[in-house]
Amino acid sequence: MRRTKGMQKSALDIISAQYFFYRFALFFIRFNELLLFFLQLHIVYMGNKPEGDASVASAHHSMLHKVLGSPSSAKESLVHSYGRSFNGFAAKLTKEEATRISDMQGVVSVIPNRQYKLHTTRSWNFLNLTVNKVGAPQESNVIIGLLDTGIWPEHPSFNDTGYGPPPAKWKGTCGANFTCTNKIIGARYYNSDGEYYETDIPSPRDSEGHGTHTSSTAGGNEVSDASYYGLAEGLARGGVPSARIAVYKVCWSFGCGLADILKAFDDAIADGVDIISVSLGGDEPDDYFDDPIAIGSFHAMRNGILTSNSAGNSGPFPVSASNVAPWSLTVAASTIDRKFVARLQLGNGLILTGISINNFDLNGTSYPLIWGGSAPNYTIGSSSDYSKYCLPGAMSTDVVAGKIVFCEALYDGSGILLANGIGTVTP
Repeated sequence: MRRTKGMQKSALDIISAQYFFYRFALFFIRFNELLLFFLQLHIVYMGNKPEGDASVASAHHSMLHKVLGSPSSAKESLVHSYGRSFNGFAAKLTKEEATRISDMQGVVSVIPNRQYKLHTTRSWNFLNLTVNKVGAPQESNVIIGLLDTGIWPEHPSFNDTGYGPPPAKWKGTCGANFTCTNKIIGARYYNSDGEYYETDIPSPRDSEGHGTHTSSTAGGNEVSDASYYGLAEGLARGGVPSARIAVYKVCWSFGCGLADILKAFDDAIADGVDIISVSLGGDEPDDYFDDPIAIGSFHAMRNGILTSNSAGNSGPFPVSASNVAPWSLTVAASTIDRKFVARLQLGNGLILTGISINNFDLNGTSYPLIWGGSAPNYTIGSSSDYSKYCLPGAMSTDVVAGKIVFCEALYDGSGILLANGIGTVTP
């Protein structure tokens, strides 16, 4: 049979595909071989703190010495030694070294380090929690430990006027580049990666805002006439306004390292906090032995310290809540007894009301209203099936610019901003 050009091309395609898969398989094998020698931070969890005066740090160093072969290598590998409240350490190890350590006596689990994510004025009145003035003895001695992005001490929620010295039970300290007060009595920061992005501040100070928010929610002083550009104006306060605050900065612009989270628990328990607040976590629950929040909160509870965790930002769907260990308190979001309402007046005079955080006065100016499905960005292959949901990049800037867009679903509004729209309406 005579070969045609089509048959020759088909044979070449098969050979090319086989060669490609061969090269890919070879790369995959070599990549996995390289992983065996790639250093990654691992948490080695060893359960309860041993009794007696034996130095856990020396024991950790000895374990690393056995695996790595020299005292200098062990010292260079060790990043954190957990020994104030429970037993364990964090060290830079290859996959093979981590496996060898996991087989050693006394090791409960070995956890590769990764990053967790960060998860109003009337809320406390809605919960019928009364306002307690600064100086109430039973509350001014309460110390709240917060694992978050740090704190901005100049915020009025943390003014220490009227506070006496910290309680005698307090054993914490103030970290570098930070001055504590009689309100913020402790501040530490942790960064086992040793990397800082442009906006990160190498101190317990907060450059993200999340930690300042959660700290004020838990134990912020009363602040009169607080509002969001005029919305929700009233008295802002924390759940226990007269409480002291201890800050443990474990989160940065790139995330919250597991090894740092566990070290913060180790310190917070030993420092003498009364309650720990954690508003961060993974996208879904981890096995308790692989979850530093579950491990840390377990040892906190053993010491009579409750850990209050956020349920997370995922869902709603099954297994979308994180931080569900039974020895901690998992807190979900909730509705309250007020709404922020805005009005939309259409060209035919019909007025629609809905929920909106909107403090802009349009001064009678009207803007065109379009359906997102009528503005697909054809240049990237979008269609009405995507643009009707106002997905980022799915809408044409030429059509959307300067208009209010009706979106059949809206995630974060970034699609409207990218297309230069000025507002959105969703069902």
